[in-house]
Amino acid sequence: MRILPDFSPVRHNRPFGRLLVGGLLSTLGGAMTSFAVVLQIWDLSRSSLAVGLLGLTFVPALIVGLFGGSIADAVDRRKLALVTRAGLMAVSAAFAVQAYAQFDQLWLLYALAAVQAVLQALGAPASRTFVARQVPADQLTAAIALNTLVGRITMLFGPVLAGLVAGTWGLRTCYAVDAVSFLASMYAVARLPAMRPESAGPAGSRLRAIAEGLRFIRHRPVLVAAFLTDLNAMLLGLPVALFPALNAAHFGGSPQTLGLLNAAPGVGGLLSAVLSGPVGRVSRQGRGMLAGTMIWGLAIACFGLTRTLAPALAALAVAGAADTLTVVFRGAIVQTVTPDEFRGRVSSVEYIIGAGGAPVGNVESGTVAALTSPVVSAVSGGVGCFAVTVLIGFAFPAFTRYRARPAVASTRAPAHSRR
Repeated sequence: MRILPDFSPVRHNRPFGRLLVGGLLSTLGGAMTSFAVVLQIWDLSRSSLAVGLLGLTFVPALIVGLFGGSIADAVDRRKLALVTRAGLMAVSAAFAVQAYAQFDQLWLLYALAAVQAVLQALGAPASRTFVARQVPADQLTAAIALNTLVGRITMLFGPVLAGLVAGTWGLRTCYAVDAVSFLASMYAVARLPAMRPESAGPAGSRLRAIAEGLRFIRHRPVLVAAFLTDLNAMLLGLPVALFPALNAAHFGGSPQTLGLLNAAPGVGGLLSAVLSGPVGRVSRQGRGMLAGTMIWGLAIACFGLTRTLAPALAALAVAGAADTLTVVFRGAIVQTVTPDEFRGRVSSVEYIIGAGGAPVGNVESGTVAALTSPVVSAVSGGVGCFAVTVLIGFAFPAFTRYRARPAVASTRAPAHSRR
């Protein structure tokens, strides 16, 4: 019985291997910027609410992301990904400039974060279609598991490295490292062949194309339930905005311990991803998402209750392990249920929920913490996440009955052969 990840997609497909390595280096750099922005805002304001308000910078991306999905279904997705990555590299460089120049302005940090979110929302839908185009259907879940493994390596080592770098050379160095790291992912994408959609682009205006994509999702309860489950976890059970305050109140307040708190979910997530071999054989992927999200919520609640570092890190590690399973199952469901002609638009909704739900969840947790306390915010969020997940399971029986099946083909004739 295979326990370790299935590396067949890497062995049989060099472009996918380059994407995997380039993505690893780039996301490590991105994790350092994410850490540095939170730390810089906390240093300037000493307010959990100010940290949580960073989530509002993603609001413009909610709309832009939908347009990004319709654009990805109409143009060469490779070119779109390259343009947005170049823009993101410039934003990371701007973060570094403001830190080295010691501008120390909250509005500037929020503005740069907003531009960064918009560019990510434009490019992510295109990038998320690459895996399904690079690997055969029978290796899709394994490829998604490897992508998730890369993400969990980032969750583990990114915050730890950022904490060490910030504590040794200052947070400004985190921004500089991130700017340079984009070169790896840009090289990997540049080596890909043209990634035009398999069918002609969506007819009519961008708004019409977006509406078609939303209708496609609405008529597929499995997709609706998967997205709601993910949104629930992000809105109620993600207390990253509370980490600085809880770190200062209970765990010493140093950048190093803050880095450990941010990295702890990655420890459990990495272990879960390393042992992800059996995941590809799970057919009840909807039930797997529900179970993983309930475990996530309970673990976050336990984290909020503890005032000792070791148990807190353990609870976050359990949460990270459960989250890894839900990410793999959600990705497999989305890519399997969705034909290529809709992948950009459906991926844009997936991205908006995953990337947008987290910042909005930080606003929620930061606001509750300001009204009550960080502990109450973390515990109530975790318990609420568990309860809402149970309701989703009852409300969408098709989701609990869902069984994995081979990836669907496009409903139209392909415009060119699949690589």
